[in-house]
Amino acid sequence: MDRSQSSIIHHPSSMPWGFTIAECLIALAISAMLLAAVAVAFNASLTNYEENEEIFHAVNGGRQALARMTSELRTAGYDAGSGYWAVNPDVANTATCQFHSAAGDDITYEFRSADNTLYLITNSDGSEYVLCDNVTAATFTKTPTDDGTDCKSVQILLTVQSGDTQRSLSAAAVIRRNLTD
Repeated sequence: MDRSQSSIIHHPSSMPWGFTIAECLIALAISAMLLAAVAVAFNASLTNYEENEEIFHAVNGGRQALARMTSELRTAGYDAGSGYWAVNPDVANTATCQFHSAAGDDITYEFRSADNTLYLITNSDGSEYVLCDNVTAATFTKTPTDDGTDCKSVQILLTVQSGDTQRSLSAAAVIRRNLTD
């Protein structure tokens, strides 16, 4: 065999290394699909996180409102002008709860479905304060005393909403008697 012919014979080790254009396009297409799947999963995770944050804030606001209401109801006082000790025993109106605080203030908690808000109203001057927003329902269930002049307890049920998610929260306050009055 002559030397010029031996250089023409190609051995596998002497073949060029690399990818064909078809292999590169297939690899690019697979990479694009994987990146798209990762982006969709990341977006879903981010959306879920934001929804959880929003419902957390709504529930937290509802819990704070319940804590304030039950604390004030438990320590409610007597008002000689109204003739009831602590909580107005009007059981027919479940959207409001009127009582006299330990400091003697005439206070009403009122849920308004028109704006999905729970208000604290000081009846002496008519001031209104937002106690909790994002409330879709609120009921005050009052258990009157035997003589009907006061309440033994008040059960409160709040439903808060954020987006399509709703959570129900409840609390109860047993009215304590201030024996010094």
